[in-house]
Amino acid sequence: MIPKVFREVIDLGDGREISIETGKLAKQAHGSVVVQSGKCMLLCTVVSNYKQSDVDFLPLTVDYREKFAAAGRYPGGFFKREARPSDGEVLTMRLVDRVLRPLFPKDYHSETQVMIQLMSHDEDVMPDAMAGLAASAAIQLSDFPFECPISEARVGRINGEFIINPTRTQLEESDIDMMIGASADSVMMVEGEMDEISEEEMIEAIKFAHEAIKAQCAAQVKLAEAFGKKEVREYDGEREDADLAQKIHDMAYDKVYAVAKAGSSKKERSAAFGEIKEEIKATFSEEELEDIGGLVSKYYNKAEKAAVRDLTLNEGLRLDGRKTDEIRPIWCEVDYLPSTHGSSIFTRGETQALATVTLGTSREANQIDMPSHEGEERFYLHYNFPPFSTGEARPIRGTSRREVGHGNLAQRALKGMVPDDCPYTVRVVSEVLESNGSSSMATVCSGTMALMDAGVQLKKPVSGIAMGLISDADSGKYAVLSDILGDEDHLGDMDFKVTGTGEGITACQMDIKVKGLSYEILVNALKQARDGRLHILEKLTDTIAQPNDDVKSHAPKMVTRTIPNEFIGALIGPGGKVIQELQKETNTTIVINEDPVTEEGIVEILGTGQEGIDAVLAKIDSLLFKPEVGSVYEVKVIKMLDFGAVVEYIEAPGNEVLLHVSELAWERTENVTDVVNMGDVFDVKYFGIDSRTRKEKVSRKAILPKPEGYVARPPRDNNGGRDNRGRDNRGRDNKRRDDRRPREDKRD
Repeated sequence: MIPKVFREVIDLGDGREISIETGKLAKQAHGSVVVQSGKCMLLCTVVSNYKQSDVDFLPLTVDYREKFAAAGRYPGGFFKREARPSDGEVLTMRLVDRVLRPLFPKDYHSETQVMIQLMSHDEDVMPDAMAGLAASAAIQLSDFPFECPISEARVGRINGEFIINPTRTQLEESDIDMMIGASADSVMMVEGEMDEISEEEMIEAIKFAHEAIKAQCAAQVKLAEAFGKKEVREYDGEREDADLAQKIHDMAYDKVYAVAKAGSSKKERSAAFGEIKEEIKATFSEEELEDIGGLVSKYYNKAEKAAVRDLTLNEGLRLDGRKTDEIRPIWCEVDYLPSTHGSSIFTRGETQALATVTLGTSREANQIDMPSHEGEERFYLHYNFPPFSTGEARPIRGTSRREVGHGNLAQRALKGMVPDDCPYTVRVVSEVLESNGSSSMATVCSGTMALMDAGVQLKKPVSGIAMGLISDADSGKYAVLSDILGDEDHLGDMDFKVTGTGEGITACQMDIKVKGLSYEILVNALKQARDGRLHILEKLTDTIAQPNDDVKSHAPKMVTRTIPNEFIGALIGPGGKVIQELQKETNTTIVINEDPVTEEGIVEILGTGQEGIDAVLAKIDSLLFKPEVGSVYEVKVIKMLDFGAVVEYIEAPGNEVLLHVSELAWERTENVTDVVNMGDVFDVKYFGIDSRTRKEKVSRKAILPKPEGYVARPPRDNNGGRDNRGRDNRGRDNKRRDDRRPREDKRD
């Protein structure tokens, strides 16, 4: 039976469109759609168990995978099948998860899976820009309790003109690469990188993307109506007790307010809040706590959140005693680790990051191998967040999605400031040693200083700050918080991270938790963030004002040379023998890449000793050395032969040529050693390729004065060595002498 297919089309302009289709594939899922643009096709399925899980959170899993068959390719590796997700796939999962999760009810705890798969790839379409649309469209066709449709869109700007969902090629020309997630009414998520743009320009980009998202949300509503919108499922929500909630609030609010106003440290504050909670629990019997203990904890947390928010809105004070725009104390240090190529410590309040920099060749570039994108990164940053940084002990199970996301944000913040002509592959690693508020922004700051300490010539230093927002829709009050604490991250209505130079924004990440946040508040928040960012930037430049002039003495120096492609083979040698021996002799690393555009070889020479680098350069110069006909060169005798001497050009060691015995001197030379010996240095004249021997010819005698009375010997011809005047080349008569006996006739 032919399935009935439902389809909606979204016009992106410029002849591009996105279609959403359902009814053909994966019909046992609770919702499924195929989203297509050009030849790019995403299949998204959603399933949520009908039984609530025994947890106090939503166990939501967003999974995004790119199938290699989508691009007509085989997976790498031994098993030739897709394995663990790449960092690029993980970043897409995070983008979708952050927009979907807040729209499920807080008391909905059923295990839910959103699976998005790239089934067909188009070089001109970036699939991650359609993943949020696919996820939301599939949910709209299900019976999930989900607040409203959302979508995500990428926005770029080329020559001052904004564009929705640009191609990867267009992004290379764009000064903005931002992903915006929103519903028809509210912006909910912003993440991206920029080329030092202003706060106002960033807001304009968000507004432009939001208009496109509104059309995508409307298309989802139309598709759901045509398909037949299902009734929202019933589920057992969390237990509630309004009287108990009010009782706990009355018992906790004033005490929490007083502790919060005291401005104590994290440890002291946590202990004081814990005592208040235990005092409240002590008013209940053990039997009561067995029944309502979970509710007591839940309502206490609500009272604590309300008290802390009110303190900030009413008095402009925060948990640690700061004002809303005040930055915690900062101290920095560079060159802390003696053996790394660059290092720094950045400490802000109770957050600390130790960054290291390692310099290498193109061989150390980070290889990207995804169906939708192949390439390499010559600058990359890794972020590690161990449990001890928050005073916890928990299992360590590899790199988390959070670590991938925070590292990527810091990488995007810094990469635009690494100069294009930087010869190194640069790896930055941030080790978070303490965390109480935005370790990712501490990573940006420590990364900046470590790069400058390593001698990487950053265009400009970059700093970052994490901001928060507390607002009250009823009263219209709001407070923007600079340099938020970990606790403020959870109790606020928006948390956003902004990085940039003194000139403008380089990267951002925002999660907006309230509906209808006005652009006016957002602009004010961004301007306050700029003030804080510049304050932090001043602390960085007080520690290290500019990049070191050169890399450290123990760090490798990098020199690059270009050579014609025809010389690459000679430098490598048979089976790599020449280059391997050269690396061993000079204690260097040599990497050769071919540039398909210029048709030249790019030779990278990495070494800690200048002598070794100079030796490699001399070898290359020797290979490239081409003597000019008629020029005079200084040579050195390196081998003695019966018929001449092998000499080496002084300016091109290893480049040898035979100096024939006949070219040593004007006088007849019986023995080579009569004129030159091993190690002698003298000048010769280069004559190019000898037409008779087909070999290069040099002459010592050509630059010496002729002896008085010298008579040149007649030249040898090509037919037996006699000239056409009947004389041999020694000047003797060619006729048979009379006293020579006649040759016997063998026929007799």
